[in-house]
Amino acid sequence: MKKKKLNCWEVKKCGREPGGAKESELGVCPTATCKQLNGIHFGKNGGRCCWVVGGSLCDGKMQGSFVSKFHNCRQCEFYKQVKREEGSDFQLSKELLKLLEKDK
Repeated sequence: MKKKKLNCWEVKKCGREPGGAKESELGVCPTATCKQLNGIHFGKNGGRCCWVVGGSLCDGKMQGSFVSKFHNCRQCEFYKQVKREEGSDFQLSKELLKLLEKDK
């Protein structure tokens, strides 16, 4: 049986997904609603490529743009987990950023 691939909010338990425990307090995370990235690494919206979505909340701190946060994201256990799980199918950030730019 294949293991379900978890989204960032399921692993980090931030509560910022739609209907999450902290939605009213902190708002819905842009990662959870980023439809341009839906299905990437088998995640819901940007849930398995959160490192390219600006405005996420990690370790209780608001994150900025991709450029300002990516160094920290590369140290994140969730980022490393997705990289391991996807192996050679891991999509590079530059390709994911192109998907985000399409709708601007």
